[in-house]
Amino acid sequence: MAEEAARRFALDKVLFVPAAQPPHKPDYAVSDPEHRYAMALLGTASNPMFEVSRMEIERDGPSYSVDTIRALKGSYGSTAEIYFILGADEALDILGWHEAESLPGLARFIVAPRPGFDLSDLKVKLPERFYAAMDVLPMTPLDISATNLRARVASGKSITYLVPDSVEAYIRKQGLYAKEGRP
Repeated sequence: MAEEAARRFALDKVLFVPAAQPPHKPDYAVSDPEHRYAMALLGTASNPMFEVSRMEIERDGPSYSVDTIRALKGSYGSTAEIYFILGADEALDILGWHEAESLPGLARFIVAPRPGFDLSDLKVKLPERFYAAMDVLPMTPLDISATNLRARVASGKSITYLVPDSVEAYIRKQGLYAKEGRP
């Protein structure tokens, strides 16, 4: 998704920002942020356009996207155009995000198709100002999610070809997701 978005929208770089504590998930439902940071580094190492940031890990409090976008605007300058890449499932829930009303004025949203989600719902279910801030990423939907990957590991199934080899090796070595519901 990130590779396709970078190519289609001529992005200068793609920044991966692991959350310290996603506000919509309880502490026990996510792995340690240092593990997620390490996996992001491993998974993006081969692409020079990709960078991984610790900004949310090092910031106190919940990891709100609006705060991260504002911090990026502060770092890159107020005229920098920030694109936020997300799946259609998350885009349809954007009205429930922290300070959602601020988001359309802060960034453009690149929405990737997800299996089971109709992209035409974006126009129907979201207010015009949100929909106007979104660009659809034309690509085949990929049925790969963190939830599915964790469940596969927990049940002893392979994740080969679903994540980079280096990430799979890290997950196995660290014993991550060995039991369902445990980071």
